[in-house]
Amino acid sequence: MVLVVIVGVALLGLVAWATTVLIRRERRRPEMTADAHRIESAATAGIRDARRRARALDRIGGGGGIGRLDGRE
Repeated sequence: MVLVVIVGVALLGLVAWATTVLIRRERRRPEMTADAHRIESAATAGIRDARRRARALDRIGGGGGIGRLDGRE
């Protein structure tokens, strides 16, 4: 039981440390210019579009490679 508590405390400390590091990095990040906002939104839209296309190809089985093997075959 003591071991479980020690592991739990260690994991909680690790999560707290990682959160602190990420918050510090975000605060140090410089303000974004208008061009940076435009580039980031275009990249996000491109990633979203690529993900949507991949899902559609997966649904119709047209991935271009080896087809998905069905468990019934």
